[in-house]
Formats: sequence, C-alpha cells, structure tokens
Amino acid sequence: MKPYLEISRLGKTYPTPSGAPAIIVEDFDLKISKGEFITLIGHSGCGKSTVLSMIAGLTDVTTGGIILSGKEVVGAGPDRGVVFQAPCLLPWLTAFENVMLGIDQVYYTADREERRQIAEYYLTVVGLADAMHQRPAELSQGMRQRCGIARAFALSPKMLLLDEPFGMLDSLTRYELQEVLLDLWQKDQKTALMVTHDVDEALFLSDRVVMMTNGPAATVGEILEVKFPRPRSRAQLLADPFYYELRAQLIGFLEERSHLRPLRSPATPPPQSAPPPRRRSFLSALASA
Repeated sequence: MKPYLEISRLGKTYPTPSGAPAIIVEDFDLKISKGEFITLIGHSGCGKSTVLSMIAGLTDVTTGGIILSGKEVVGAGPDRGVVFQAPCLLPWLTAFENVMLGIDQVYYTADREERRQIAEYYLTVVGLADAMHQRPAELSQGMRQRCGIARAFALSPKMLLLDEPFGMLDSLTRYELQEVLLDLWQKDQKTALMVTHDVDEALFLSDRVVMMTNGPAATVGEILEVKFPRPRSRAQLLADPFYYELRAQLIGFLEERSHLRPLRSPATPPPQSAPPPRRRSFLSALASA
C-alpha cells in the first residue's frame, strides 16, 4: 500500500560562523499510512520540532524531500493543520473569531452560516461552547490550547501536525486534552504526527512511536508498534502488563541507545553533502532515478 506521507533522506543544516555547517537532521526516512497516529520522541535538541516544521512547510528542506498524498510538500498550506505548544491566538479576536479566520480562507465558497456552524461545532466539541466569544486573555492556558486544536481540525486538513501541544499544561489538564484530541481524531482518523517528550502520552495516543537518535545529525533510531485496540481507555492501558513492556522499551532507547546511529543499508544511497538545486522538484528526481 502506498504511504500517505513519505519522508525520504530528509536533512536540515544551518550555516555557522566557522564555515562548517551545523547538521541538525540527517538522512531521516519515514513512511506513514493514511489514518495513522504517529508520535515522534527523543531527547531535547534532537531535531523533532525541526522535522515537524519541515513537514509543515515552515522550515526549508536542505536535502531529501517530503511527499504528502502524492504531492511534494513545498511551503506551508491548509492541507496541514498545525497545533503548536503555544496556541498563537490573535489577542484582539475571540476564540470564535480566531477559528473563523482560517475557516474563511479555506471554505470561502461556503456561505457565512455554514462557516459559522463549522466553527461552533469544533469549539463545542473541544469544550468551549460557553467561552467561544471570549478573548484569549480571558481564557486559561488549557482553554487556549483547546481553541488551537479546534482551529486545526476545523480546516479539515489532510494531515495534523502537533508540536508538543500539551507541554506547557499541568498534568490534569494535559490528560483531559489528550482525551479531547483522541476523541476528535477518532471521528475521522486524520493522519497525525505529534512531537512529544512524554512516554506515556506517546503510548496512549499512537499507532507507532518513532524514536529519534541524539543530535547533531539526528535520524530515526527505532520504531515501536503500539497495538492496543481502539477506542482506548487510559485505565485499560494501565492495567495491561504489555503497556509496561512497551514503556520499558521506550525508556531503554532514550537512556541506553539513543546515542547509537542505525546501520545504513548498502542499497541506500549516501546522504547528499550539499543542498540539491530547487529548480528540480523532489518528485521529478524520484521519477528519473
């Protein structure tokens, strides 16, 4: 089955005053099927958010390429909904108006009433029915993040990208919003990729957990299959002995194996040492290979 998202030999480098480039991510390969929920985990500074930002089109790719639903990712677009650690709401607009801002751009052919219904539906689903006409300063951090989640889902993107969306929240609010996210995701199973530091969060949400090696030149280290049935209950997972086996594997990688780079297959071409010319698309390069 053809992957819905295909990341091939992805790399990101930045120039430095010394002249030697700083290699953040190198030779990152990942294939994601349609409807999968994938989490990306690793130590701070290993490049998780950089990978997510390149998929979102917010950071330029240095080497390799990204194909989403058969098209090369070039720049940002509404086909990818992004939820950041801080929800980035416009402070002079209400929660409803913040969500409508994107809806007006994406659903410009729909009439005003249809667009209003979309915004109200998603704000209600995330628990903001009684607060949707309040401005961000009047909302708690958790409520602002609920608004950010509603905004991303309301655009009906092909893919959902989440960059540690619950990292700034207290434990109780984080657990509540994990449930909100999972409930929303299970309605239509959008393909999702989420960056997290939280091992338990990764196991609760994911179909697979992708573990990144340490930087510099971070890449995919190991991939863990999470085969708990859906819909999931946190209580059921915590009562399952297999949950603790998976948890031990994740922690074992982070504590003992994250410094090891995986061996490359001899059939895999070596990573490029210089950025490819942007005049030729990644898809064209694949077609002629």
